[in-house]
Amino acid sequence: MNKFLSISELSKKLSLVHPITKKPLNHILRYWEKEFKEIKPKKINNRRYYSSEKIKIIKMIKFLLKNKGMTISGVKNLLKLNIKKLDDHKYDSLKANYYKTNLKVKTQKILDKIYKIKKYGKKNSS
Repeated sequence: MNKFLSISELSKKLSLVHPITKKPLNHILRYWEKEFKEIKPKKINNRRYYSSEKIKIIKMIKFLLKNKGMTISGVKNLLKLNIKKLDDHKYDSLKANYYKTNLKVKTQKILDKIYKIKKYGKKNSS
């Protein structure tokens, strides 16, 4: 089944939120839509919905722009080369690096939750 996310849901999932107000920064995704032809959301009643396939592409774009510090034109060039064909098993490949970073973030979230459980799960003995 192909699940679709709205632009706000996707912004939150990608952590594209304002640090203080916690409102989704949808304008970033709309800008990326204009820059990258690979991102074409489905529009229903003038609202944007992204398929899981488009979400993967957007995650890769975000990773390359934000984490790797690449330029928009650099990312466009990589997408033209069809980055999906890069070797997943090669240690230095972009896709492997993307998954490595993604795994580190998820691992850190789990460790933070475990720490909170340990810290607040114990009774105060004083």
